[in-house]
Amino acid sequence: MKELICYVFIGRWPPARCLFWCQTVTAAFNLNLLTRINRELAADFKLSCFKHHAFYNEKQGRVEMHLVSNTAQAVNVDQQTFAFTEGETIHTENSYKYTVEQFQNLATKANFQAEQVWIDSAQLFSVHCLRVN
Repeated sequence: MKELICYVFIGRWPPARCLFWCQTVTAAFNLNLLTRINRELAADFKLSCFKHHAFYNEKQGRVEMHLVSNTAQAVNVDQQTFAFTEGETIHTENSYKYTVEQFQNLATKANFQAEQVWIDSAQLFSVHCLRVN
């Protein structure tokens, strides 16, 4: 039987360091979701009527990405209408952040054994080599 090994890329704790990326680089990707929905599902989202919002949800232990409606509006997607109130959000992503120890505990509970960990020089990310027990 072949041995299963996998590599997992993890955003590291503390999440405050990651919020910079979430507020800048990720904003364009998040808003691009609306562009793709417009193109692929015959929708009529007006990108100027939404803004990107990212924050750390301490209770859930994750960075959340939302698109916030700037105004009350109705949007059509594939012949269905969706009403948004001003300030209403579309929750688009959760990005969990872990210390090496937290992630290795999760891996152990899922029947994996941590073989090796690599951490970038800025201490923002880690790559874990895991082996199935």
